[in-house]
Amino acid sequence: MIYDFITIGGATRDISFFTNEGVLLDNSHDLLRQKLLAFEHGAKIKVDKFHYTYGGGGANTAVNFANFGFKTACLAAVGDDANGTEIIKNLKQKKVATQLISKLSGDSGFSFILIDQGERIIFTQRGVNNDLHINPVAEKVLASTKNIYISSLSGKWFANLKKIFTLATKKKIAVSWNPSQAQYQVGLKKLAPFLKKTQVFAVNKDEAIELAIMSSQKKLNAKFLQDEKNLLQIIKSFGPEIVVVTAGNAGAYVYDGTNFYHQGILKEKKHVDMTGVGDVFNSTFVAGLSLYKGDIKKALYLAARNTASKISHLGAQNGLLKLKK
Repeated sequence: MIYDFITIGGATRDISFFTNEGVLLDNSHDLLRQKLLAFEHGAKIKVDKFHYTYGGGGANTAVNFANFGFKTACLAAVGDDANGTEIIKNLKQKKVATQLISKLSGDSGFSFILIDQGERIIFTQRGVNNDLHINPVAEKVLASTKNIYISSLSGKWFANLKKIFTLATKKKIAVSWNPSQAQYQVGLKKLAPFLKKTQVFAVNKDEAIELAIMSSQKKLNAKFLQDEKNLLQIIKSFGPEIVVVTAGNAGAYVYDGTNFYHQGILKEKKHVDMTGVGDVFNSTFVAGLSLYKGDIKKALYLAARNTASKISHLGAQNGLLKLKK
């Protein structure tokens, strides 16, 4: 089987629970933690309702690509527990190929997702996602795919990245990349060899600010760092073909080295759950580039539409648009 997209990253089973007892605090003096959600210390917090859902960057993006009609496989690791079985079952139901899912000894990745006032905080336990290894069988399948989408990687992520980009360069496979915290916290300079071979590199604004601060030899002031165009140019200078910076309610910004683009958010039917919005927006943008033959404006609008649809539903993989829509 030759796939249109193979996604690489995490796969988890989650519990999403709702409460209205948090207090949102302004922490704008800290550029990396500008809003805080607080609860009374030592208090017992009432949970209004909870649901089992599925997540993980690799799984979320695979489901999204499959919804757009692409032949899609997910390369991830799950444990030999009940959650691992359920994760695989869910992917199959969502028309994602699971032949590249490794079932390893140990616990599957698991997250507790706190949802308050429409926003979410994720407490995550990576489990065997930390043990993801691209074996020779996976390499053979990867070598024939048209596109690779890299999301959340942990554990021995550097070795996996090196293997992915070496293979992609040799086989001329387009690579899109939305790094996890483990990657972006090493800075742009260490990521540069990979960035030069990346088609679409996507981060949120907080991550972009952190990358800019770590990668500059001089101190950058707050006003400079708040300007999305400055962040885009800094990241673009390290080599990716297209840079995406998502900025919450301000929408998303894109730079291809020639033109800057901006897409505002679209009003959702109802604001239920923000979990997975980054995975949905970024992978939809990449899907849109393929569907619309590189048209960035159309790809951005499709990403905004799909994100608005997802926000109206609970869980990272629910409420997503499908090709027929």
